Amino acid sequence: MTLTAQELADLMPDARQLESDEPEMESSLHYAQLALLVACLEWLWRDRTDFFIGANLTIYFSRDQLKQRDLRGPDFFLVTHTERKPRRSWVVWEEGGQYPDLIIELLSPATAQIDRSLKKALYQDRFRTPEYFWFSPDTLEFEGYRLVGQHYEAIAPNQAGWRWSEVLGLFLGVQDGQLRYFTQSGALVPTPTEVAVQAEANSQRLAEQLRALGVEPDG
Repeated sequence: MTLTAQELADLMPDARQLESDEPEMESSLHYAQLALLVACLEWLWRDRTDFFIGANLTIYFSRDQLKQRDLRGPDFFLVTHTERKPRRSWVVWEEGGQYPDLIIELLSPATAQIDRSLKKALYQDRFRTPEYFWFSPDTLEFEGYRLVGQHYEAIAPNQAGWRWSEVLGLFLGVQDGQLRYFTQSGALVPTPTEVAVQAEANSQRLAEQLRALGVEPDG
């Protein structure tokens, strides 16, 4: 029998007591990659209020999970059509029964086998998450899957090795050893720092052009 979100909530503990319970990330490469994924998407979607990004945050979804203390959450997950606000964890029964729409796991020697097997099965069969990607900051292994019917099917890469995400409306691809977002036209989605650096370079270029015409920019 499938429970409604309210029926599930009635069976579960007070969600206000549920803090995230995630271990530290494996390396500085993993920290940098996770921060990059979050920063770029938050900048790109800065005017939107209908999504939540979870970074190394626990997803609570069942009584058995709590009983067994099986609390490891995805490294990165995205939920759409929800309120953009801070959360201490993602509690499914407090969120109208919503599970992530997209998950990215960052592989490490300690987690790779679980991410490729047990977690893939969990996201496919229990979460029904439409898209699942994994990426290794160490080896640059990159794969993506889309839920088709009851099962995940591999997302074929384009000539650049990028994979299209229908959830994001963006490509995911590896550039300079990092997993990055690209627009449909192929433009790199920048970090806020990269935006600031480019704006400063454009300002300096304009100033030089004005001086060449005998106009002092600050005059």
